[in-house]
Amino acid sequence: MGSGLSMGAMSHERVDNLPKDDWRIRNPHFQKPLFSRNLKIASKLLEIRRRHGRTAAEAALAWVLHNPAITAAIVGIRMPEQVSGIRGAMDFRLSKDEFSEIETYRKSLM
Repeated sequence: MGSGLSMGAMSHERVDNLPKDDWRIRNPHFQKPLFSRNLKIASKLLEIRRRHGRTAAEAALAWVLHNPAITAAIVGIRMPEQVSGIRGAMDFRLSKDEFSEIETYRKSLM
């Protein structure tokens, strides 16, 4: 789930307050300018998930799995209760228009 990025769990403030030994501090996806772009993409995913009453994880998985080059997604969880947030991804699919909406938005940020 992008180490919290696609889940709506990250913000500039949260990253600024990560412990000094957190690996994300050195990861380009958590540094400017990529981090700001990634937060905007995550907000678009959250917008779409709200339309369907889905979790952020379900929307992120639907986006990834919509790509025909991807045949499977490995999802890591840390706590058993996180399974409930991804269970619905098995039957949730983005429409072509929704996928296009995300991709158009993503490309506009590049």
